[in-house]
Amino acid sequence: MSIVIFVSTVLTALLIAMSIRLHRAFGRYKIKKRYSAAITAPSVTVCIPARNETHAMAQCIERVLASDYKKLEIIVLDDSSSDDTSILIRSFAHAGVRFIAGESLPEGWLGKNYALETLAREASGTYVMFIDVDTAIKPTTISEIVGYAMTESAEMVSVIPARNDSWRVSVLFGHLRYFWELLLARPSSPAVSGAFWMIKREALMDRLGGFSPFKLNISPETTFASKLRPAYRCLLSTAELGVTYEKKWSSQVETSRRLAFPMTGGTWWQGALGLLALTTLNLPTFTVLSSVFYGWTIVQIAGLWFTFAFMGLYASYTQRIWRTRWWLGGFMWPAVILQELVLFVVSIWGYATHTITWKDRPVTVGATVASPIIKQ
Repeated sequence: MSIVIFVSTVLTALLIAMSIRLHRAFGRYKIKKRYSAAITAPSVTVCIPARNETHAMAQCIERVLASDYKKLEIIVLDDSSSDDTSILIRSFAHAGVRFIAGESLPEGWLGKNYALETLAREASGTYVMFIDVDTAIKPTTISEIVGYAMTESAEMVSVIPARNDSWRVSVLFGHLRYFWELLLARPSSPAVSGAFWMIKREALMDRLGGFSPFKLNISPETTFASKLRPAYRCLLSTAELGVTYEKKWSSQVETSRRLAFPMTGGTWWQGALGLLALTTLNLPTFTVLSSVFYGWTIVQIAGLWFTFAFMGLYASYTQRIWRTRWWLGGFMWPAVILQELVLFVVSIWGYATHTITWKDRPVTVGATVASPIIKQ
């Protein structure tokens, strides 16, 4: 019974701490009002890196072209795609979209980081906006983000995207990347979205030195945000802001394998703590399932109570991220937190065995997980 009391105390503490931190994050990253860019607003270069993206390339470019922002430059880089991505990009030349063919990857660079560096060097706008191909925006999104940055004196802004397609497997069993971003956020290490972010070109290229000093960083945007605070802002997307994303479940698995272990800090003891935390969060589900063999006792009833409590916590998150049927998220908690445990173990194993990949390029560990090296 003493073990049950101890575990219940730990779970209660976790539940309270997670609830408080999520609530604070919701308030900190909530956009308070509508913004719009002035007529004299600065120029913006939208940079889109692409590698084997025929499934979403055309839609992404079309959405950017539909923007109501006038001072817009659009550059798309094809990072040595083996499909028809480059053909799709070139087909938008008549609309003013500039195509850049990716160069051979230099030794010691992560592929996406080198693509972003190339795009940043080609950009001429006052602001540089990086958008993933699977990220969608509304015609007013860029105007609102630039207006927000100018009004709030922000040198860098990132937006945690929402989901509109809640019935898809990729949503129901989606990874918890942004959940952890919000949960673990703190003033010295704020939440960051790599799917949609904008930064002043002068700050990026002149003061931070571009991507070159961080060419081995798995998440360079996180480093930029930390170095630019308090002039960095993170926002939760809203229906008005209109930043959403669609990503296949298999792609989310690949992303989790690459990011899960580094998000804990990338050391063995931080990985052990992460593994312990995820195992603890799965205990209520395991306890409920044990009723099949042991029947319903006070232990299983306590497990059921904690399961419902964490389902409610997760539903409070999906209510802000999913545009429809957010209540489904609560019911999916036992499945997604178990999946997260499995993906975390896979991520640790992947880095230990040097089998982590990024867009088909193997990533191995150098001195630390935060400094991976590309195998040529």
